[in-house]
Amino acid sequence: MKANYAIYSIGILTLGLVCILLPTFAQDHCDCFIKGVVLDRESRQPIPGAAVFIKELQKGTVTDNTGHYRIDQLCQGQYTLVSRIVGYREIAQPVILVHTSEQNVLLTEDDIHLQDVTVTAQRSAALSSQTVSQLEGKSLDQTRGQSLGDALRTVSGVTTLQTGSSIVKPVIHGMHSNRVLILNNGIRQEGQQWGSEHAPEIDPFVANRITVIKGAAGVRYGSDAIGGVILVEPAPLPTAKTVHGELNLVGFTNGRQGVASLQTEGGFGKGFGWRLQGTLKRGGNVRTPNYFLDNTGSAEQNFSASMGYRTTRFRSELYYSRFSTKIGIFSGSHIGSLTDLQAVLENGEPFIKSGFSYAIQRPYQQLTHDLLKWRTAWKPASGGELSLTLARQFDDRMEYDLHRPKNDSLAALNRPELRFRLTTYTDDLVFEHKPIANKLTGSLGISGLYQFNLMNGRPLIPNFRTYNAGLFWIEKLKVNRWEYEAGLRYDYRSMQVFRYANKMLEKPLFIFRNFSGTVGATYSISDKWLSRFNAGTSWRAPNVSELFSDGVHHGAAAYELGDRTLQPEMAYNLNLSTDYTGKKMQAEFGFFYNTIRNYIYLKPQAEPVLTIRGAFPSFKYTQTDALYAGLDASIQAVLVPKLSGTSKLSLLYVQDLILDQPIVMTPPNRWENGLRYDFGRSGRLRDVFAGVGNLWVARQNRVPSGPQSAHSDFLPPPPAYSLWNLTAGFALPVSASQQVDIGFTVTNLFNTVYRDYLNRFRYYADDPGRNLSVRLKWKF
Repeated sequence: MKANYAIYSIGILTLGLVCILLPTFAQDHCDCFIKGVVLDRESRQPIPGAAVFIKELQKGTVTDNTGHYRIDQLCQGQYTLVSRIVGYREIAQPVILVHTSEQNVLLTEDDIHLQDVTVTAQRSAALSSQTVSQLEGKSLDQTRGQSLGDALRTVSGVTTLQTGSSIVKPVIHGMHSNRVLILNNGIRQEGQQWGSEHAPEIDPFVANRITVIKGAAGVRYGSDAIGGVILVEPAPLPTAKTVHGELNLVGFTNGRQGVASLQTEGGFGKGFGWRLQGTLKRGGNVRTPNYFLDNTGSAEQNFSASMGYRTTRFRSELYYSRFSTKIGIFSGSHIGSLTDLQAVLENGEPFIKSGFSYAIQRPYQQLTHDLLKWRTAWKPASGGELSLTLARQFDDRMEYDLHRPKNDSLAALNRPELRFRLTTYTDDLVFEHKPIANKLTGSLGISGLYQFNLMNGRPLIPNFRTYNAGLFWIEKLKVNRWEYEAGLRYDYRSMQVFRYANKMLEKPLFIFRNFSGTVGATYSISDKWLSRFNAGTSWRAPNVSELFSDGVHHGAAAYELGDRTLQPEMAYNLNLSTDYTGKKMQAEFGFFYNTIRNYIYLKPQAEPVLTIRGAFPSFKYTQTDALYAGLDASIQAVLVPKLSGTSKLSLLYVQDLILDQPIVMTPPNRWENGLRYDFGRSGRLRDVFAGVGNLWVARQNRVPSGPQSAHSDFLPPPPAYSLWNLTAGFALPVSASQQVDIGFTVTNLFNTVYRDYLNRFRYYADDPGRNLSVRLKWKF
């Protein structure tokens, strides 16, 4: 009870101080702004991606795809406005600000000095009417060493789906896996969408920015983007003739995990650049507050390399990455008999308990993901841009059961019981036309996908071959404070399946086709207040695992059964959001209302299944109509000098519209609050800070009701829980131009015993206990 009072107190303190101090913020007189457009002096075409900043303040922005820029929250006075981009001469011009100023900039081409300028602009293809959250800079640094799913927990509206302690997937507005697209350096990540225990095969260290697009984005990114899109974006390649890099070292006490990542990059001059990056990670058994989780170690080795060339009108880049990991599956989730399984469910304690070990034994997953990408773009003299992206990715996933084969010769080979080998080829051709009357911009694109799978071992899913083609068109119109946008897309998918039934080869062919559409509007209420509206449709075809799964999936410790009669999902989405960005306060509120016809989900069956490999909970892919609605709210404010507060609230309502009851495995409501104090300098130390935070997760009371034999799950939802955390950090200068950033984080500070509803292994064990992490970052 005391913990709950503490939670409410810190939340009410944060929100209350915001309301008390809000009138003070409004009295700030530094509300001037400067805006304009950056143009090519000869062609008068807009220049997107140009850096524009105030020299005296080192404050600025980059131009959008129409060449426009805007710098807010400036005080009255005289400044120097600097504009630059690769291939053009830098220009500086004086500006006198009384209230507002409009300064258009004309840049002159200068190919001689290409090696002296570095472009750092990054653009997202998200529609402006969609809610977008970004993780970058200091916020991204504080997540280093974690998986992609863990790193995104800090984003409002994003939760996680777990399979034990080492497999984590991001969840956007309650949706995950095959309803959330993940783009790794602009390429659809294939392989992670098939199951809850197929985590994204991505090293977060490759990114200097992670963008979360909330809501349907199928028009731009293709089918499957019903819940949202996650963009893992590396920084643009440098071209200057210097070599620099970054070293990250991270250590975690729980699991005694160590992470090391090194990145180096540089240029050859005349537009050529390169980058090399690698990560090593090793961890052992994770500990709950009361016991170790046996066989939960992990080992990871990742590598990426890229090189590119760019001029004013042409750029080309080649990128390769390899993600390789071995993940232990908690041995307590593999149980030999129905009696033992029932005993574990009733007692809440795993049969298998052990001490700490780095050894990874059966059962485990071992996988390798290779990505090769080539992208080239050309800007014709008449305006616009044409880009072509080609990619090949290969996902090799091996899953090993708890027990080796009884045949001695086969056991000696240590072959996996399941092996998925998925090869995917993708291509995207996009043309962005030049602005019409500086108001209308748009893009037209076509995309293709060819994919095939080779399955070895038990026939959990059959082999298949898929062809996909898509065509889209998006237009945006700016009129004063309004920006309107609309888009349309058509996708065609053909999937040929190869399976044996009664010793006869069957080749069923599945054809899916549909349209996606979107309309949206953005309105600038004031210089600091923006509102967005977006409505659209999107769809998703059932994948091969949903259609044909039949057997034990040891990675999930579950028996899964598909249904070949499943129909494509069709989603209708409505999103409303507004955000305020002031000098001392930032706030964002978003509401979403989505209905999905023919919604596909894994429904728990009444009884577990006993197989020759043990007893497992049983699930079947089922279809219904669903409603997803909710609210995201976040506020960050300077409460008093050096002290800031943050509050984030996520509410979600999910309903089966046919049975008129809730749907299983949807995130419960949560409320997160935090306080941070920035000390500034302290002796030799810089940027010293400390913070405290609390995450409160409600019990998921919205589950299907009924007697246990017809219950929605094998166990009722776990109780609500509250977790406290501490953060601190500082920068230590090591030379006149270099420093080492050091950070500390303690999660589950009080070693609270809890189980998360979205952890599929909550049937067998508690979630991890206290964890102290130390991060070190050195840029050289």
